[in-house]
Amino acid sequence: MNIKENIRIAIFSIKTNLMRSLLTMLGIIIGVSSVIAIVTVGDGGRDYIIGLIRDMGSSAINITVDSGVATPSDYITSADIAAIKQLDGVDYASPAVIGMGGIQVGDDSGFGILIGANTDIQKIMKTDCTYGRFFTEEEYNSAKQVAVIDNGSAVMLFGREDVVGETVKYTFNEITVNLKIIGVADNGMGMFGGDTESAVESMSALTGGSSVKYCSLMVPATVSLEIVDADDRFESVYLTANDESQLESAGNAAQNLIKARHNNFERDCYTVVNMATYIDLLDSVIHIFTIFIAAVSAISLVVGGIGVMNIMLVSITERTREIGIRKALGAKTGTIMFQFLTESIILCMIGGVIGLIVGIVGAVAVSHIMNVPLQVKLSTIALAVGFSSAIGIIFGVYPARRAALMPPIEALRRD
Repeated sequence: MNIKENIRIAIFSIKTNLMRSLLTMLGIIIGVSSVIAIVTVGDGGRDYIIGLIRDMGSSAINITVDSGVATPSDYITSADIAAIKQLDGVDYASPAVIGMGGIQVGDDSGFGILIGANTDIQKIMKTDCTYGRFFTEEEYNSAKQVAVIDNGSAVMLFGREDVVGETVKYTFNEITVNLKIIGVADNGMGMFGGDTESAVESMSALTGGSSVKYCSLMVPATVSLEIVDADDRFESVYLTANDESQLESAGNAAQNLIKARHNNFERDCYTVVNMATYIDLLDSVIHIFTIFIAAVSAISLVVGGIGVMNIMLVSITERTREIGIRKALGAKTGTIMFQFLTESIILCMIGGVIGLIVGIVGAVAVSHIMNVPLQVKLSTIALAVGFSSAIGIIFGVYPARRAALMPPIEALRRD
């Protein structure tokens, strides 16, 4: 018997017991659709998150002072940062002063994160102003009380994005300053990223949906030093390189320069971190998490395979006389086995294709709800269809072999 004839008989058998066949395929459909949806949304979400982090300036080196080891003289100064910018290969360098304090806008109060930096931070974070502008070198040197706010924070505080010219009262350790907003940057500057609506939702979740306001503000580092009542000392500096492949060496050169300027080579006062390593780590974590959830979902494929085995055994019992007649007429053991194995594979492949369609539709719906891009890979489709076929083979071998090895005399005696 040729392959076409086996396929014809398999399809006829499935149609004859359509409801039973559909119920048998249900486990395969659920398993394949779950794996497809999870892997597809996981891949798209991972690329989206990694892309956001890259856009926020992940291709940078962060040098941090170890406060547990360092003395006051070991902290990074403005002169150190100026010297770092003169190093070969270094493109931009900015200090980072981060503080948490209270904010007030009219009668509304809340809390905000203050990020102090120099004018290079715009290039390092790769962000632009939707409205207004970033602070200038002159404003940095004169410690002018100006600020750049992100879109989400602007909507949270004022109910609109264009808030250039508005004032935010910021308080830290009983020191209060009035910060004039001169620019509204995209959400890459804030903690939440994404579009404005998503950022506002994230902020609301952070405050438990209460009326408490939250914002992030970027100011000249000279202003933030005055607010936190600190001298010209920074705990952290970020830098980028002319060539991204030389970023690691630029970071090491900057660290050695700081050590030489502070004469503290004998003490390990500084930590150098390539921010790109965080991307690789996050990428690995999301990938492993996606695979784990997909593997859990794939358990239903095994359950579906057991269902296929069970229904094939039932089908063999029902068709015992047919098997006996065919063997009596000279059908070989391999022919009988291949016939029932083909039926098992066809059953699982149909379930796999239906599961594939359901999974893609589900992935499209989830991607739309979560506002992440959809990424359907050919390898994922091939894996789903191939795995469902493999289930048909693995769980169809035993019933097919049992049918093939059935003695014709015994089969013909069955009612």
